[in-house]
Amino acid sequence: MSKNLQKCIENGPYATNDVFRRIANRTSHGVGSPWAFIAAVVVIVTWGITGPLFHYSDTWQLVINTGTTIVTFLMVFLIQNTQNRDSHALHLKLDELIRSNSAARNRLMGLENLTDGELAELQSEFESLAKERLAARESKPPSGSRNRHQAGASKTSSSTTGARSSRAR
Repeated sequence: MSKNLQKCIENGPYATNDVFRRIANRTSHGVGSPWAFIAAVVVIVTWGITGPLFHYSDTWQLVINTGTTIVTFLMVFLIQNTQNRDSHALHLKLDELIRSNSAARNRLMGLENLTDGELAELQSEFESLAKERLAARESKPPSGSRNRHQAGASKTSSSTTGARSSRAR
């Protein structure tokens, strides 16, 4: 018996998760590369060029349809696995930042486990806080060129818009 199979048996059913994770990670990096895109373009161009050779037959069309369907079907699972892992890692990082900041509300850790109603309630709370901050910013008279820029940016609906435009300077 191979060492990997022995390890899978010893570690139980979740050992295959690690194998799948490694395969999915390597595959996603590979298919996300420029070379994979070039290879896909070459396959499509080759298929298109061979059309007259096969008289644009049903079989000729079936080859590309079947191939793309199989690749798409498999990529859905691969992308979902990668997205789940990235999302989970991001949540853990954000939870750590919330936990380490004494001014942050620790009840915001684990928001992904809240119901849709609870999330909507928090969303409206944050919208109210944003409106209050914008109103407070608009009520302050601008003094200096930097404050005038911020006063103009306060008319936007999102603080990220101002952040993006300040990075562009």
